[in-house]
Amino acid sequence: MTGPQLSPSTIAASARPPRPFGSLYAGNARSVMARGWRATRSTNALVVLSGIVEPIFYLLSMGLGLGALIGQVQTEDGQTVTYAAFIAPALLAVAAMNGAIYDSTWNVFFKMQFAKLYEGMLATSLGPLDVALGEISLALARGLLYATGFLLVMQALGLNLSWWALLALPAVLLIAFGFASVGMAVTSYMKTFQQMDWINFVLLPMFLFSATFYPLSVYPPGIQYVIQALPLWHGVELVRALTTGQVDPGLLWHVLYYAVMIVVGLAATTRRLRALFLN
Repeated sequence: MTGPQLSPSTIAASARPPRPFGSLYAGNARSVMARGWRATRSTNALVVLSGIVEPIFYLLSMGLGLGALIGQVQTEDGQTVTYAAFIAPALLAVAAMNGAIYDSTWNVFFKMQFAKLYEGMLATSLGPLDVALGEISLALARGLLYATGFLLVMQALGLNLSWWALLALPAVLLIAFGFASVGMAVTSYMKTFQQMDWINFVLLPMFLFSATFYPLSVYPPGIQYVIQALPLWHGVELVRALTTGQVDPGLLWHVLYYAVMIVVGLAATTRRLRALFLN
């Protein structure tokens, strides 16, 4: 009779040297990101390009086209700006969200459910936190690429109304980090393509109603509280304040919101990957 057979991940785990965070982290998240970046360059270049031009089309059609009919818009801080300058920072936040969400949801779903990539990674010295940080870093890179291209277009059109707009890029990274962390955590529980459709079901209304195209004040007070709980609203308000120069200590609440998203998302993703592939 033969004894019970051990899986490759169990055999590899028994041979690993001691690590500061046990089986969670080997300090090699960069290898996960590098692998993902090479795969993206070879297979998803057109997808990346579409993500860059999509918000630009929105800006040109609605900001410049519809904006010619609307004229001036008053922000929540009482500043009067053109409609294009009002929606441009919102679209910048949306670009960061879309770039981060694509990589941390659909790409992760395919690698987890079909390619079985993470099972192979975790059979090596990598830990679940390495995988989580590597995939989220890849999502951050895509979000930063989308946002940088869009911010340059904003500058060319004269829609950055303040030097504070230079801080929009770090803000965009924070937004992308928050969405990527939570996106990967949610995707780790998805089993079918039908379940993945729920992500788009959540993102679309959040895109339309997070004060993206009109001020929050147009909604009834009760609805305003719901919108202010949405993560994209915090990103829109943060970036809009920077590009219009309306900077005050209240922006720190938006930063704190995303910091909590990042911590919760990373913890949930790490725990879920460990439960799926190491326990």
